[in-house]
Amino acid sequence: MSTIARPFAHDGQTPLGRIPVLDVHPVVDGGARPAKAVVGEEFPVTATVFREGHDAVNATALLVAPDGSEHRTALECTNRGLDAWAAEVAAGEPGTWSLCVEGWSDPYATWAHHATVKVEAGIDVELMLAEGGIVLTRALEAVADGAPFVAAPGHPTTEPTAPSAAAPGSPAPTRPEALETVRAALTALQDTGTPAGERLAAATSPAVRTALARYPLRELVTSSPRTPLWVERELALAGAWYEFFPRSEGARQDPETGEWTSGTFATAAERLPAIADMGFDVVYLTPIHPIGSTHRKGPNNTLEAGPEDPGSPYAIGSAEGGHDALHPDLGDWADFDAFVARATELGLEVALDLALQCSPDHPWVSEHPEWFVTRADGSIAYAENPPKKYQDIYPLHFDTDPTGLAAEIRRVIGVWLDHGIRIFRVDNPHTKPVELWQWLIGDVRRTHPETIWLAEAFTRPAMMHTLAKVGFQQSYTYYAWRHDKEELTEYCRELAGPAAAYMRPSFWPTTHDILTPFMQHGGETAHRLRSALAATLVPTYGIYAGYEHCESVARPGAEEHLDNEKYQYVDRRWEIDGTPEAGDRPDLSGWLRMVNDFRRAHPALARLRNLHFHETDHRDVIAYSKRRTLTDERGVRTEDVVLVVANLNPHTTVEATVHLDLPALGLEPDSTFTVHDAVTGETWEWGAHQYVRVGIDSTPIHLAQVLR
Repeated sequence: MSTIARPFAHDGQTPLGRIPVLDVHPVVDGGARPAKAVVGEEFPVTATVFREGHDAVNATALLVAPDGSEHRTALECTNRGLDAWAAEVAAGEPGTWSLCVEGWSDPYATWAHHATVKVEAGIDVELMLAEGGIVLTRALEAVADGAPFVAAPGHPTTEPTAPSAAAPGSPAPTRPEALETVRAALTALQDTGTPAGERLAAATSPAVRTALARYPLRELVTSSPRTPLWVERELALAGAWYEFFPRSEGARQDPETGEWTSGTFATAAERLPAIADMGFDVVYLTPIHPIGSTHRKGPNNTLEAGPEDPGSPYAIGSAEGGHDALHPDLGDWADFDAFVARATELGLEVALDLALQCSPDHPWVSEHPEWFVTRADGSIAYAENPPKKYQDIYPLHFDTDPTGLAAEIRRVIGVWLDHGIRIFRVDNPHTKPVELWQWLIGDVRRTHPETIWLAEAFTRPAMMHTLAKVGFQQSYTYYAWRHDKEELTEYCRELAGPAAAYMRPSFWPTTHDILTPFMQHGGETAHRLRSALAATLVPTYGIYAGYEHCESVARPGAEEHLDNEKYQYVDRRWEIDGTPEAGDRPDLSGWLRMVNDFRRAHPALARLRNLHFHETDHRDVIAYSKRRTLTDERGVRTEDVVLVVANLNPHTTVEATVHLDLPALGLEPDSTFTVHDAVTGETWEWGAHQYVRVGIDSTPIHLAQVLR
C-alpha cells in the first residue's frame, strides 16, 4: 500500500486525500453521534468514490471492532456514471465500533483493462504483457501480506463493477489458494512460447479476479474519517413487548364490601407463563414504586379519591420511599427478584418504567426542593399538559442543581441494574434535558452495555430523532395515528430509510394512555389488523394487557380507556378465557400467538431496512414484503421472504389487485410462485398481478411466506 506526500495547501479546508471519498453513509450528524446496528444485522454502507483520469478505482468498507481488529468488505460500483459505491456489511460482536470507507487505486484492474484493449488490437502487445508481469509480481506480495476482504454480497448493479471484482457467488479462496492462483497466472503470462491471447486470458481469468478481490493490490489508499458505530444485542432492534400493571394481576374485589385486594409480584408472576406462551419477549411493568396520597387521583382522573382508590403509579413517592423503593402492596425485594427470575426462566426479560417525576410526598420534595419549580405563591408547580392537569405529580426541574439531580438518577438506575433490570421504558423523556439522557445512557453503557432504553416520546420529530441519536435504542412512534395506506406507506418508508441508521421504531396499537377512534370503533377486526401490522412492519412492537379482550371503551372526550387502569385496579379474570363463563368476550391470545410464531419463524421480520411496498389498486389494501438472505455455518445461503397483504378497513371486505414487484421478492419478472398464508393455513399460486379478497373478523390480513 503506497501513499504520497501532502505538499498541497488547503486554505483551511479539510484535505480530500488522493482518492476523494465523499457522502459516506451511515454517518449521524457528521460523525458526532453513533450510527447503530445489532449483532449480525446487515446494513448498507454507501459512498461516492472516484479519482482523476482513467485508472481504475475501487472502494472498501472498513469496520474496526472494539478490540482494534479490522474487517474490510469490498464495495460494488452501483452507478459508474455517478461514482456510487455500496455494500451490505455486518458486525459480529457487541460494543463500540468505528466505520469508514477507503478509496484506492487498483493497479491490477487498470492493467487488465488496458492490456485487454491493446492486446486485442495488436498494440504494444509484449510491453503490456511485461507490465502485467510486474503488476502480478506485486500482487503476489499483497496476497501474501494483506488482510482478506469480504466479497460484496452480489447486489444488482446498473453498471459493470471494476475489473478486480469477483463474480457474484464465487467462493472466497484461502490465502494458499489465492497465492497458487496468482503464481500460476504469472507463470503463464511470462511464457513467451504461448500465444499472447492465451497468456492474457490466464492473467485475467475469473479465478485471478476472485483471488485479487479477496487479497487486493491497493495503492494511494485514502480513508474517510472514522465515525462511531454502536453494535448492540438483537433485542435492541427486534422484540415483542407485553405491558401490564402488576397491581392488577391477581387483584380481587370483595363482592360484598366492594373492597379491593392488590395484586402482588407473586400473583403477577402467575400471568407470566401465558405471556411467554403467546410468544412475547419482554414483559414491561408500569411503575412499581410507593404512591403518594396528597392530591391522589380517583377513577378516570377525578380529583377526589376514596380511601380504597390506589392512585396513579406515576405519582411516585411516599413515606415508604421513592424511585428506589417498592410499593409495599406488591411485596419486598425478595418477591421482586423472584418475579424477575421466573420471567427469565420463561425466556422473558423484564422492562421497568422509568418515570422521572414525583408525588408531593416523595422524599426528594422535602430533601431537595431545589429539584422542583417553586411558583410565586411559594407552591411547587404540578404537571400540566393542557387541558390535562396532574395535581398529584411534580415535574423535576434540572436548571438549579443539574449535577446533583443527575447523580441521584444515576444512583437509582444502579439499584435496578443490581436487581437484574436491563430494559427501561422511559416515560416522557422529551420533558427532560437531552444532555441528561446523553450522559446517563452513556454512563450506564460503560458498565452495562446490554441495557436497552425505549423513549416514550410522542412529540415533535426533531426531539424524537435527537433522543435516538444520543442513545435511546428504541422509540415510540406515531403508528397509533397512522391508519390509511398513504399515511402508513409514507411513514414506514421514512422509518426504514436513512433514519434507520440511528432510530428504531416501536409500534403500539394502543397503550394505557392511547385509544384512538380507529380502535374505539373498529372492534375485534381492528385489534387483529393493527397488531399484525405492527408486528410485521417493524421489528419491535408491543401490546397493552386487555388487548386480548379488545378493550376499547373510551372515556368521553378523550383518546384513552374508560375506567383507566392508571387510576384503579382491573381484574380481567384471565382464568375464564376459553370457558363458557367468558360468553362472547373476545380472546385474541391465539391470534397473538400466531403472529409472534410467524415473526419467530421468519428472520426477515427482525429487520427494519428491508421493508418494500407493492402497489395495489384499492385505497384500503396495503401490500409489503421483507426479504433477508441468511448464511449458515457451512456458507450455504438461503432466502427468507415474507409478503403481507392487508385490508385497512375493519368494517367491510374488500377486493383488489396487488401489483407485485417480483425482483424485490427475489423472483424473475412475470413468474408464478407459491405462497403459504399463516392466517388461513392455505397455500396459493400467485403471480405478478394478483387478485385478492381480504375479509374482516378473523382474516383482515394475509401473513404469507413466499416459497421457492
